[in-house]
Amino acid sequence: MKWEGNRESDNVEDRRGSGGGGFGGRSIGLGTIAIALVASYFLGINPLTVIEMMSGGNVTSVQQAQTPAGAPANDTETRFVRTVLADTEDTWSALFRNSDATYAPPTLVLFAGATPTACGTGQSASGPFYCPADQKLYIDLSFFQLMRERFQVNSEFAQAYVIAHEIGHHVQHLTGIDEQVRRAQGRMSQVQANNLSVRTELQADCYAGVWAHHANQARGIIEQGDVEGALRAATAIGDDALQRQSQGHVVPDSFTHGSSAQRTRWFSLGLERGRIEDCDTFKARQL
Repeated sequence: MKWEGNRESDNVEDRRGSGGGGFGGRSIGLGTIAIALVASYFLGINPLTVIEMMSGGNVTSVQQAQTPAGAPANDTETRFVRTVLADTEDTWSALFRNSDATYAPPTLVLFAGATPTACGTGQSASGPFYCPADQKLYIDLSFFQLMRERFQVNSEFAQAYVIAHEIGHHVQHLTGIDEQVRRAQGRMSQVQANNLSVRTELQADCYAGVWAHHANQARGIIEQGDVEGALRAATAIGDDALQRQSQGHVVPDSFTHGSSAQRTRWFSLGLERGRIEDCDTFKARQL
C-alpha cells in the first residue's frame, strides 16, 4: 500500500504508556488475548470472563489510564495509522460534500491494554471498536500483530481495511443508521437482532470498500496484492471462520458480523463501485 508521504491526521490521541491500561494479576499473553478477542468481538462473550478462566481466576480488574494522553509517537506503525485516518477524512469529507452535508471526523485513540471510553472500559481483547457516545475509534495496535500471527494476514492495506471498517460505523452514526438499528433491535428477538447486527457490520465493510475506491482513484494507494490481503482479512474474521476455529461448528443464527463470504462480497462491492447507495444492506434480499 502506498501511503508514506501522504497527509497525517491530527485527530489522534495516544494513551499508550500513560500509567495504566494493563490487566491486574497474572500477565496476559497475546495468545490469550487472541482467544478472548474471538469470543468477545465476534461471539458476544465478555473477554474478561475468557481471560479469567484461562489465567486461573487471577485476573481481578482492568486498570484505567491515569494520566492525560500525549502526542502520538512517530514510529512507522503510528504514522501509518495517522495517514490512513487522514485519508478517510479526505475521502468522506468529499463524499459528504457531494450530498450537501458536512463530515465531522472522529478521533482515533491509541491505547494499550485498556482505556476508559464513553461506552465503558475499552479492552484490547475486544479488538478495534467505535464508540458512538464519544465519536471515537479505539485501537490497540497489538491487533495488527494478532492479524499477522493468528490470522496469517500480513498486509498494510488489510490493516487499513480494519480502520476503514470502524470509520464506516462513524459514518453510520453521523447518518443516524446506528440509532435506527438500536431502536429496532429493542423490539426484536435475539435472532432477528443478530441479523440486523450482521447487516450493520456488512454495511461498514461496504463503506470501507467505498473509501478504498475513492482513495485509490485520488491518490493511487493500492498496490499489487493489496486487495487480496484485505480479502484474506475479511475471510479470516467472518463469523463462520471464527466459530469453526473456536468451537468446531457454525451456528448461523448467532452471527453478528457476517460470514466470510458475505464480508468479502460487501467490501468488494464498495471497492468496485465506490457508491454509498450500493451499500444499503438493510434492503438487500440476499447478503
